[in-house]
Amino acid sequence: MSLIAILDVAHPDLALTPTIRACPETSIEVVPHSTTDPDTGLFFYLVEGADDTFEDALERDHTVSDWMLVDDRDSTCIYRLQHTEETALISPLTTELGGLLLKAQSNDRGWTNRLHLPDREALAELWECCEDHDISFELHRMFRQDEWTTETVPELTDEQRIALIRAHEHGYFEEPRETSLEELADHLGISPTAVGGRIRRGTGQLVETTLIDE
Repeated sequence: MSLIAILDVAHPDLALTPTIRACPETSIEVVPHSTTDPDTGLFFYLVEGADDTFEDALERDHTVSDWMLVDDRDSTCIYRLQHTEETALISPLTTELGGLLLKAQSNDRGWTNRLHLPDREALAELWECCEDHDISFELHRMFRQDEWTTETVPELTDEQRIALIRAHEHGYFEEPRETSLEELADHLGISPTAVGGRIRRGTGQLVETTLIDE
């Protein structure tokens, strides 16, 4: 039996944190590449909603030593990055504890991670490691998994969940619509573009994990 933990981590030196905070309307997700030689130190990221300021932010990001645009399709891009030596990474800590990083998605402050860990003791050790390095650690949910499976449940960020709930409560999905992105933005204290992005990405995640068969 193993443990699934969903948690937020934040620290100025965590991978891409300066870029995440400079481009809050951009969604960044780690692309798993377990078959790649880990000694290269290269990481791949799926980036959605990046504008002209994103690559400027990468250039200023002290956690990035080198980057390259690998693919660009509409509003979605794949970047290959090499991090600096001082960059803090959660994935090596997780691996040392016998765990796996199943998913890592950017949020307003840092990263939301979905981890597969062997037990509660491993989770406690990870928390202690983060505390020793002054990394903010906020556990949202954890649950037991009786057997290994690649199936996923809908996993939204807190920002996406709040945006979808507020949109539903205020009649955004009604026909005709009873509210607008601008009005939702006023309720949430963010820009209409950010609200639209959270609703779009959250809806896409729900469709992908609940409606699409393999």
